Amino acid sequence: MRLEDKLDQLKEYFRGRKVIIAFSGGADSTLLAKIAQDYSAEALAVTVNNGVMPSGFNGNARKIAHQVGINHLVIEEDLIKNPNFVSNSPLRCFLCKKNIHGKIGEILKEKGFDYVADGTNVTDLFEDRPGLEANYQQDIKMPLVELGVSAGEVRELLKDMKISYSPSTTCLATRVPSGSFLTNKKLQKIDYAEKFLKNLSDKEFLRVRDEDGTAVIEMDYTNLLNNQSLSFIDSELKSIGFRKVTLDLAGSQRHKNEMVFYKPCRDDRNRIMFETELPYQLDIEKSCEGLKKLGNVKYSLEMGVALLKLDEINVTIFSKGKIVARGMKDKGDAEALLFRLMPHIRRKF
Repeated sequence: MRLEDKLDQLKEYFRGRKVIIAFSGGADSTLLAKIAQDYSAEALAVTVNNGVMPSGFNGNARKIAHQVGINHLVIEEDLIKNPNFVSNSPLRCFLCKKNIHGKIGEILKEKGFDYVADGTNVTDLFEDRPGLEANYQQDIKMPLVELGVSAGEVRELLKDMKISYSPSTTCLATRVPSGSFLTNKKLQKIDYAEKFLKNLSDKEFLRVRDEDGTAVIEMDYTNLLNNQSLSFIDSELKSIGFRKVTLDLAGSQRHKNEMVFYKPCRDDRNRIMFETELPYQLDIEKSCEGLKKLGNVKYSLEMGVALLKLDEINVTIFSKGKIVARGMKDKGDAEALLFRLMPHIRRKF
């Protein structure tokens, strides 16, 4: 589907409805806020500051909402007071999303809006995001997923509309390995380190991860890689409590890695196959409930495998996260198929 057609469908998704946008000011929620403001009967952007966001988060969200012209509400919520959250289990993101959507849900009922939409895009489904389960459980709409809009397409649309967005809206808790307790001091160190490095560099992608007291810096290649700059960075980050400072040379590229591998079909050299391995296990039964809308599905829970037949294309889905499809004409055909599949794939939870 052409991007212009996806945009038209997005407009129709909101047209005439009363909607709340779960709003961070990042690219995805900014696009939804703009379309909702222009085409819905009533639109409200709600930002929940969970207490573990980068400094300036609220101000940036307000600035972007003002640019879009949408009514905006900020709710303060300190998740550091929640012992289940600070224990930093693998369910941390789920607990956070559930809390945020619960707060927004109260506004939905109070003011009589039709639904809440968040900016999850189809590219996000290739990442390990347990918080998405909260979207399903609380009936949060994901229009970018439903319409197969990728992260790159979101940025392209915003560029065409000449709308800016905040590049840093990810929770600081994501910088701390699961199982390591979250504290205000730890998050403040990370926040300071990232601001410090961003002041030295113009790179958009930059992360500082705290791995047991070691600052692991992930950033695109930069001219900071010289002895004087590295010594300055090492000294500054150690002064705020990090024991050691390292640079992860591969880390900044992980979000760009190719996750889908293409090769010719063995039984038909004029067609191709693809395979991808998701970083989470799949719920075969729930996935097949959605996949039945696309074609003929057979599955075995005992074997942990599902087979989907779409005309000349055969798709095999494994509970361990692997997806293999055979019979596409080209890479464009394969990508279109993958974006049709992913909205129906459900992780094991």
